[in-house]
Amino acid sequence: MGFVQFVSYSIMDLLSVTAIAVALAMDAFAVAIVAGLTVRPLTGRHVFRLAFHFGLFQFLMPLIGWAAGAAVQRHLADYDHWIALGLLSFIGGKMIWGSIRGKEHEQNAANDPTSGWQLVVLSIATSIDALAVGLSLGLIGSAIFRTALIIGFVAAFFTALGMVLGRKIGSIWGKRVEIAGGIILIAIGVKIAIDHLLG
Repeated sequence: MGFVQFVSYSIMDLLSVTAIAVALAMDAFAVAIVAGLTVRPLTGRHVFRLAFHFGLFQFLMPLIGWAAGAAVQRHLADYDHWIALGLLSFIGGKMIWGSIRGKEHEQNAANDPTSGWQLVVLSIATSIDALAVGLSLGLIGSAIFRTALIIGFVAAFFTALGMVLGRKIGSIWGKRVEIAGGIILIAIGVKIAIDHLLG
């Protein structure tokens, strides 16, 4: 353990874990783009808050999955995609409804996806895959903690990148951007469900 063991982490192991981390981060990246679209004005505090929480949950979920064991994960695999679909559809539907009612410009704690219960829900929804594959990720390297750490950092990076990209897109789209954001969130949930059902 320690520095010597960390250095001994082979390039192939590092590339494999990084590739998995990037794949796991794509849902967080897509949701972060939506957050960047809808949060106005977008500040560094918003970016840090979402990136930190998405990265934290992506770090913790593989550890929890590893600790839970294969038996629990087999049961979880039957339902995790439906949980993600439900959570993302709920947040997306709320965004669409709020925009239709003409409240798209009210930016407060109640409709800010980077704070409160919405932040927790989105963090869970975008990291649930990492929980389901925790055991297999642990088998790639000599330490699950190190693997989870890479996953968390990659998720945080892509989250911040997604929010910045979303802000630029939002400045072009203008009004009613929350409707598009809500539809995108629901579409992400549907994609997660379809990927699991077809996989």
